[in-house]
Amino acid sequence: MSYVEILKAVFPLLEGADLASCVAVCKQWRDIAQDDYFWKCLCAKRWPSICKRPNPPTVTYYKLYLTFYKHQRQQTLLPPRLSFDNLEFFIDIWTGDKLIFSEVVSGPVLQTGIKSPPPGICDRLRFHLEGPDYKMIVPVEPRFKAPLGETVSISVLVGRKDSNKVACIVNKSVFDYIDRTAYRAMAFDYLVFSPAHPFVPGIRAWISLLFVDDKNDSVIDVFGIEIDFCDAAKSRDEVLWLLDILDWK
Repeated sequence: MSYVEILKAVFPLLEGADLASCVAVCKQWRDIAQDDYFWKCLCAKRWPSICKRPNPPTVTYYKLYLTFYKHQRQQTLLPPRLSFDNLEFFIDIWTGDKLIFSEVVSGPVLQTGIKSPPPGICDRLRFHLEGPDYKMIVPVEPRFKAPLGETVSISVLVGRKDSNKVACIVNKSVFDYIDRTAYRAMAFDYLVFSPAHPFVPGIRAWISLLFVDDKNDSVIDVFGIEIDFCDAAKSRDEVLWLLDILDWK
């Protein structure tokens, strides 16, 4: 068998990613690997019905496969219309019916977070606080204690200074999970979006009480409150776009 015949015998046995790599080896390999027959075979494995047509729905099966064989990379977001400078967050925490924390927190404070973690926190939490990932954390000064034997709940509203409108992030959500390995108590609620965005359901807002180890199993000593939307938004711009489409009243 000739060199070309060997390649034509081997290429149909390759997966798409491997065949795509062959395209970059040299001009001769590229010319052979881009034979649309090979790519039609790959498309037939993933989308058999699409190969029942006499011609591919795109220009070539090669283009079809490369376009849809994996999830599209995240598109670049447009600059958000909201700004943290224009937002303020209303945070209230109760034990039962007793209010134990109530603050209005400006957007810039939430962005600044905690620069110097307090002593007495675990290495896992310290690594999280000092890591490069995007975070929204409210420093709690002075710290407060939340009893574990009672129901502890939280409400967080966000307000826009430009329009005097308010949206809900969580509403009386209960901290029903205490992770003592990460020193955080967690609550969540599902975001409510504007009727103009009916196809964005099921996104959760997570609230974490960050606490230090004070050797007391009956209470937690809270030094910070973290808000995140890890289901859907992991950057500043993503968070601002997510807040933008809430049901503002």
